[in-house]
Amino acid sequence: MGEYQWIYDKSLRISFYKQVSVYDKIKKGKFMCYRYSVPGPDTVKKTFQVKLGGKFERRYHVGAFENIKLPVITNENPKQVQLFNWGLIPFWVKDEKTANEIKQRTVNARAESIFEKPAFRMSAERKHCLVLADGFFEWRWYRGKNYPYYIKLKERDAFAIAGLWDCWTNKSNGEQIYSYTIITTEANPLMAMIHNKKKRMPAILFQKDEQKWVNNSITKQESVDILKPYDENEMTAYTISKLITAKDADVNTPSVLKPFQYNSLEPLPSQKSLF
Repeated sequence: MGEYQWIYDKSLRISFYKQVSVYDKIKKGKFMCYRYSVPGPDTVKKTFQVKLGGKFERRYHVGAFENIKLPVITNENPKQVQLFNWGLIPFWVKDEKTANEIKQRTVNARAESIFEKPAFRMSAERKHCLVLADGFFEWRWYRGKNYPYYIKLKERDAFAIAGLWDCWTNKSNGEQIYSYTIITTEANPLMAMIHNKKKRMPAILFQKDEQKWVNNSITKQESVDILKPYDENEMTAYTISKLITAKDADVNTPSVLKPFQYNSLEPLPSQKSLF
């Protein structure tokens, strides 16, 4: 599944129309936050003071299109973890074919336009969630190559990213699918150095704003004010190996998070002490 785009082949010096898959876009960095790590149930329970509504495991890496249910906390049930699919399917989608297509394009939602885009505006008004993470992955472009980084918070074992959710009913069989999207915002100085093409980052919530985000009384202006870049001084980042792009390897392993040095890459100022 994919869309058609004009592709220019430098070696042949010709342009042609080619179907570009979601996987092709991922490899080229077309999505912002499409990989993150998920804390285990004990960490989630301790950090967010919630009940666990379903079984989930610590995940060292999860990708947006793995089609597994992941832990979130919603405004409808802020005291309990629920398991939703990543890739928001709006309630108004008519059929399964359209649902499968649209969820590939709703992995992320830009904070600046969530109240305007048809796929997100209803959820932006009334369906907020906390996406539970302990780190995320992003790529840095340097001298013609992409290098993967793992980014996390210095003083927190787990944190929440602002998200939106919805529930879609498949009219052919009555199945209800609960899904979510991760909100992104402009990059802070640290993330601007790493994600230096798009200069975006996930909308990580300050701890004081987590409950406010999933409070049913939150206003549009309060939502806008919350969705700001996180303080770079409270974050740390380092390069990892390219294991996360290995097609046949198990990337849900602790080794995916191990620091890895690239001799051809100028390290970030904060990373020099690691090597």
